[in-house]
Amino acid sequence: MGPAVRVAVRVEGTVQGVGFRPFVRNLASELGLSGLVGNDSEGVFIEVEGKSSDIDVFLGRLESAAPPLSVIDGVQLRPLPPLGEAGFRIVTSAKVSERNALVAADTATCEDCLGELFDPSDRRYRYPFINCTNCGPRFTIVRDVPYDRPNTTMAGFPMCPACRAEYESPSDRRFHAQPTCCPNCGPHLTSLLPGGEVVAERSAALERSTAALRAENVVAIKGLGGYHLAVLAASENAAASLRARKHREDKPFAVMVKDLHAAGELCDLAAPERELLASAAHPIVLARRSEAGGDRVAPSVAPGNRYLGVMLPYTPLHHLLAEDLGEPFVLTSGNRSDEPIAYQDADALARLGGVADLFLVHDRPVHMRTDDSVTRSLRGQPAVLRRSRGYVPQPVRLRERFPRPVLACGAELKNTFCLAKSNRAFISHHIGDLENYETLRSFREGISHFEKLFAIQPAVVAHDLHPEYLSTKYALERARLEAVELVGVQHHHAHVASCLADNKQTGPAIGVAFDGLGFGDDGTLWGGEILVADLASYQRLGHLANVPMPGGAGAIKHPWRMAVPYLAAAFPGGPPGWLEVFQRHEEDWNEVAALARTGTASPATSSMGRLFDAVGAIVLGRDSVNYEGQAAVELEQAAGPEVRSCYEVNLEGAGEFTVSGASIVRAVVEDVRAGVPKGVVAGRFHNTVGRIVLLSCLRAREMSDGLSTVALSGGVFQNVLLTERAADLLEAEGFRVLLHSRVPPNDGGISLGQAAIAGALDRRVPT
Repeated sequence: MGPAVRVAVRVEGTVQGVGFRPFVRNLASELGLSGLVGNDSEGVFIEVEGKSSDIDVFLGRLESAAPPLSVIDGVQLRPLPPLGEAGFRIVTSAKVSERNALVAADTATCEDCLGELFDPSDRRYRYPFINCTNCGPRFTIVRDVPYDRPNTTMAGFPMCPACRAEYESPSDRRFHAQPTCCPNCGPHLTSLLPGGEVVAERSAALERSTAALRAENVVAIKGLGGYHLAVLAASENAAASLRARKHREDKPFAVMVKDLHAAGELCDLAAPERELLASAAHPIVLARRSEAGGDRVAPSVAPGNRYLGVMLPYTPLHHLLAEDLGEPFVLTSGNRSDEPIAYQDADALARLGGVADLFLVHDRPVHMRTDDSVTRSLRGQPAVLRRSRGYVPQPVRLRERFPRPVLACGAELKNTFCLAKSNRAFISHHIGDLENYETLRSFREGISHFEKLFAIQPAVVAHDLHPEYLSTKYALERARLEAVELVGVQHHHAHVASCLADNKQTGPAIGVAFDGLGFGDDGTLWGGEILVADLASYQRLGHLANVPMPGGAGAIKHPWRMAVPYLAAAFPGGPPGWLEVFQRHEEDWNEVAALARTGTASPATSSMGRLFDAVGAIVLGRDSVNYEGQAAVELEQAAGPEVRSCYEVNLEGAGEFTVSGASIVRAVVEDVRAGVPKGVVAGRFHNTVGRIVLLSCLRAREMSDGLSTVALSGGVFQNVLLTERAADLLEAEGFRVLLHSRVPPNDGGISLGQAAIAGALDRRVPT
C-alpha cells in the first residue's frame, strides 16, 4: 500500500444549497478517505487524504455522481502535505462567502419524493409540497442571500421537530434543504370562489378542483412561479371557453400529461424530446402531434397546429392533479392576453376572477414570477425557445471574462435582461413584451432582485438602439441617476453575438440575423441581415431589399398590408385582380398603397419576418394576426416537408448586396395562379429562404477572405423546417453552422448578445 496523499479540491459552479457537502462527505467516507468540505465565495472547497487510487475514484465520482441540482463549472486540484487525520467532516462556512453563492433553479419533483408522495405509509403521503435537497422550489422562493430559510418565502413556516431532525442530519436527503416541510408545519391548499370565499381546504380543496375540471370548469392553479389556468384537454367546450375568457384567439395552449407514456399517446416523440420532457427542468416541449391521440385533445387547444406543447408534472401538486384526473389537461399562463402572469394571490383574484370558475391556491408566497420554459428538438439537439422556469438563474458561462460588471437591458418583445460578471452571464427569466406598465414593473423588480441575489452592481449598461423601447429608456434613466457607462448595441449584431456566446465563440463569423425587425444604424428597420461580426464589431454585407411597411406597427398586426408593397414591386402595373388578398381588401388597397408609395407612416424595412407575413397573407389568407409571428408559424405548418424545389434567388449589387423579395413574391403568385397546392407553395418558399441563406453566405465568404463559420440567429430561426434546410445546405458547402441551444434565437436571447458585446468592447479599452 502506497503512502497517503492529500489534495485540495476547488469546485466552482452551482454547488451550494444543493446537497453537495453531504454528498462529498458520504462519498469520501465510503472510500475510507479523510479530510473536510466547506463553502466559500468561490463555491465548495475540499481537502481529501488517503490512497492515491482512492482519491482518483473520488475525483471521478465527484463529477459523474454529483447531486442532481448541482452544476459543476470547473474543478481545480492542488497537492497538500498529508496530516494523518482520521474521519471526514463538514466545516462551517464563513457568512461573507454566501453573498456570491449561486442559487439553483426550481427543479421537478425527484423520484424519491414521488415515492413518498404516493406511499400511504409515509408521513408526507399526498402532501402537495413535498421536496428535498434534490428537488423543489429554489429561485421562485428566494428573497435574499444567503440562501437560508429566513430569506425565502418559507420563513413563515417554522419546521416541526421531525422536519428539523431531517434538516440537521448530514446523512439525510433533506439536509439543509431550505423548503423542507410536511403537513404538520408547511403550506396547505385552499379552494376559493372567484370572489375569494373559501370553499374547501387541504385534501378537500384538491378534490373540489378535480371535480370542477371534470365538470368542464376553468380552474386557476397557483404553481411555482405564478398562476396557471387549467381545463380538461379533451373538452372543446372548456377549451373554447378558456380562449374566450382569456382573449387568446389562436395561440396554442400547453398540455400537461401524467408521464412519458401519456405524452407518447399525444405526440410522436423522438429521443431528444423524451429527454427534454424528463429533464430536471421539465419544460414545455413542442412535439409533432400523433394522429392516434387526436380525440384526447380538443381542436381549440392548438387550432390547426401540427405541433403540441406538452409537459410533465413538475410539482407534487401537479402530480396529484394528473393522477386524480387520469387524463391530459391544459395548463396555460394565468393572465389575460398580453399581460404578465399573475403571481400574487390578491392580484390573481382581481385579474383572473372573470376567467376562472374556481381557484386552487396555497399559502406559500411566490417571490419571483416565472413562466414555464418552452423547448423543442432541432437537428436532434435541444433548443430553448423561452428560457425561464427550470433554467433560470443558472448562469451561461462565456469564453472571456467581463472586465467590469454589465447589465444588458434586452429588447422590447420577449424581453429578458442579463447581469454579467467574471465569465458568467445571469440571463433573467422571461419578462414578456415591454408594452405596458405591469410588465415594465416586473422588469425593474427583476433587475433589482438579480443585482441583490448575485451581488452585481453594474458599471456598464447595454441597450438596444431603438429610442422608444422601454428597455432603452430604462438604461438612459439609470445613466442619469448613476455613474454607469452606456453602450448602445445594434439589434442584429446582438442576435449574432448571442449565438456566438451561446456556442462559447468570439468570432469572427458570418452572421445571418432574420427576424421581425430591429432598429438599424441607417435609420431603417432591419430584419433580413447578412453580417460579418465578432463580439466587438460588425459589418453589414447584405440584406433583404427594403420595402415600405405601410402603417408602421399596423402592418405587423395586419400582414395583408405587407403584401401591398411586395405586390407593387412585383407587379408595377398593379396587383392581379384575381388575387384573393387583393379582392378581400380592394376597398382599402389604394389607400395603403399610397402610404407605401409616399413613405407616409411607412418606414423602410429589410425584415425577413415581414416577407413571411406577405407570403402568409397571399398563400394562406392570414390577413391579421392574434399573436406575434402567427403568419410565419402557419406557413411552416402548411409547408410540405417532402417539397424540395424552390424559387429563383437574385443577389443584386457588387458591394453591399441586396436580395430581392419581390421576385420571390412574384413567383409565389404565379404558383397560386397555376393552382399549385398551398403546401407545395409554402414548402418552396421555405426552401427559397434556405437558398437565400446559402447564396448570401457564399457571397459573404468571398467578401471576407474565406470565413466559413456561420451563426444563425433571430426569431425566424425558431422555424425548424427553415433552420434544418438552411443548415443542411450550408454544411454541404463546407460551412460550420452555429445554432442556439442554451438561449433562444428570438429576442429572448438578445440580452446575452448585448452583454457579450459590452464585455468585448470593455476589454478593448486600454487599462
